[in-house]
Amino acid sequence: MSKLLHLWNSLSDKTIIRLRDESISLEGVRKIVSNDESFLLGLACAEMAENVRHVAKSISRISKRCHDSTLQCFDRWFDEFANSGHDNHGWVLSYKEMEAKNKKIDRFVTITATLYKEMEELSHIENSLRKSVQCNKEEQKIIDLQQKLFWQRQEVKYLKERSLWNRSFDAVVSMLVRSIFTILGRIKLVFGIGHGYPPSLPRSLSTSATVHPTENPNSCNNNFVSGPLMKQQPEDSGVGFFESNSKLLKPPASTLGAAALALHYANLIIIMEKMIKSPQLVGVDARDDLYSMLPNSIRSSLRARLKGVGFSASDPVLAGEWRTALGRILGWLSPLAHNMIKWQSERSFEQQNLLPKTNVLLLQTLFFANKEKTEAAITELLVGLNYIWRFEREMTAKALFECTNFNGLLNLQSSSS
Repeated sequence: MSKLLHLWNSLSDKTIIRLRDESISLEGVRKIVSNDESFLLGLACAEMAENVRHVAKSISRISKRCHDSTLQCFDRWFDEFANSGHDNHGWVLSYKEMEAKNKKIDRFVTITATLYKEMEELSHIENSLRKSVQCNKEEQKIIDLQQKLFWQRQEVKYLKERSLWNRSFDAVVSMLVRSIFTILGRIKLVFGIGHGYPPSLPRSLSTSATVHPTENPNSCNNNFVSGPLMKQQPEDSGVGFFESNSKLLKPPASTLGAAALALHYANLIIIMEKMIKSPQLVGVDARDDLYSMLPNSIRSSLRARLKGVGFSASDPVLAGEWRTALGRILGWLSPLAHNMIKWQSERSFEQQNLLPKTNVLLLQTLFFANKEKTEAAITELLVGLNYIWRFEREMTAKALFECTNFNGLLNLQSSSS
């Protein structure tokens, strides 16, 4: 239920407008992922569809325990709706109905979470009372615990009545089914999948005004603020909706995702970002550790670039130019690296049952980034970092040398006097 709420919120007008106007327009995305807006929107649609598919699998498992034969066959009806747009049971809700349903679901989520917290407290009180009786504790303490236990049981009983605890599988699955059908319908509407609005998809699903109102108010092709983002695409492609979207999420051979380097390069970029901000604090060991993280391809290109660089790094103007250049590169590359870490951490084994804290999509990370372009940018960062690192060391050494000479001169003058 929590995941369905998160999915619905990620399809809000505000979020979709941000996706259309900001996310796919990120400089880093355009430079090393793709400049093709349709491709980027296709990736966003595919990832959202994949998230829906994972939740649908969980609902399918629960639906097998329902008495209603229609709910038991949820997976069949869901695939049919995904592939053809046919909602034979009228499970897609209007926008207002969905908002009301979400408020109800949110209450269930909150109350059920509170119930389990209070049940843990009940267990703790029961154990404390049991130990007190066994250890012959003073009578007043036992009476206090008994009173506390009574009220805690009342609280748990009350929460059970209001939570999912006393709801049948049919009642709960019915809510889940209507929500996920509506969410999938919203995805299809936003990304223009199918021939206009399917008959089962109420136009009231979105309350947004149209961007370009048509002369015919009953036309199915009104462009809402939040959808469709793309031209209408036919659904009958011979390949299932989820299968076709899963294929889109498979990274091309030229990307970091295909090379399994996206997360490694994200960590590498973030380390370099810290070093570039404070090069004077970077020791030789840290520099060697950074070099050991580099794959052979970057090491080779770095050696080639450094061949033409002199041994001296004492030009403050050149150091300033390098700082500016590195700042520009990090300005568009760093957000993708940080997004990669966020995306991965939210999908780690420890976090997989929790809700994502952000709406970061794969297209905003290094996963689909072109390997060659990313490595060229990283090499440029390394060359610049090498110069400003040596510049800082030379300036520090020069300052120490001048300080030593000055102290020596003072000592000489004091001894001669």
